[in-house]
Amino acid sequence: MELKLSLNHESFKRLNQYVLETKEWIQASAASVLIIKDGEIVNEQYYGSHDHTEHSRKVDRHSQFNIASIRKTYLGFAISLALYERKIKSLDDCITNYISNQDGNVLKGTTIRHLLTHTHGLYNLEKRLFEAGTDWKYNNAGVNLLIKLVQTVFQKSLAEVIRDNILIPCQLTETGWRKLKKECLVWVDESYNDEQGNEANLFVSTRELGYWGYLHLTQGDVQGNQIVPQAVFEQVANIISPELIDKQLPKHGFFWWVQDEPSLSSELGIQLPKGSFQSLGIFGCAVLVIPRHNVVAVRMYNQIESNPQGYHYLHDIQSFGNLVLQECF
Repeated sequence: MELKLSLNHESFKRLNQYVLETKEWIQASAASVLIIKDGEIVNEQYYGSHDHTEHSRKVDRHSQFNIASIRKTYLGFAISLALYERKIKSLDDCITNYISNQDGNVLKGTTIRHLLTHTHGLYNLEKRLFEAGTDWKYNNAGVNLLIKLVQTVFQKSLAEVIRDNILIPCQLTETGWRKLKKECLVWVDESYNDEQGNEANLFVSTRELGYWGYLHLTQGDVQGNQIVPQAVFEQVANIISPELIDKQLPKHGFFWWVQDEPSLSSELGIQLPKGSFQSLGIFGCAVLVIPRHNVVAVRMYNQIESNPQGYHYLHDIQSFGNLVLQECF
């Protein structure tokens, strides 16, 4: 999968400068930024090196970053595919309908919808924070259950589902779960047990994360070829969060943060139009899709240091999204 290059860096000077200055502020050694607009790559910049050592590899288009929690959007895709193929009957099915040998008392009333939208209320598989569907709390307890669900209904690992349905059809070779350090990887000094999709070790190049966003923008259409049924992508970015008492809590699709009414508690900039959706990882990587304006934006970092004084990740990611919108017009 390749998109036409129509680079116009002058139009994105403020955005590129913001990404570079943030890289320095958070002490990341590596950064990149990419914009796809109207099906063409119009901005692409790479900064720094894979780590802070003297002879570290310079960041380029083939550098693969650990995208951390953005991996959840790939899991969300697999759940959507399972629904489309009727391997799962409904989002409102209890997770215990599909996964056995779990504590049924703790998981009682917890649906797939709750797990996808961080409204499940689980602290872990043995303890509950609140009744499912009554509040919102971001953690990975639901993620691990849904990975087991994918393995159960497909009889494959999550990595195999993504490989067979996305990577091979789209010819994406710079996306995958990696457990061994390689030259092309922007490593973050973590150790991993496997490459099956069970852990936060999904590495992706800047362009291929942009293509992932673009697949969502086009709903599975790649230059006139429908790689995946449109319905699979269509539902992942629709808000499926249950109605909550606090209307300022974030709204989600299949793990994507989706813009409804702008909210200061959301990772989406308040200037972004309704229907925009985004995902952010702990090392600073982000992918933003703005369907109303036919735009996809990606930024990559490898932040491993603590946040510096005065830095707040929510303000940063909201500012990034707002700048993308401003620079595109």
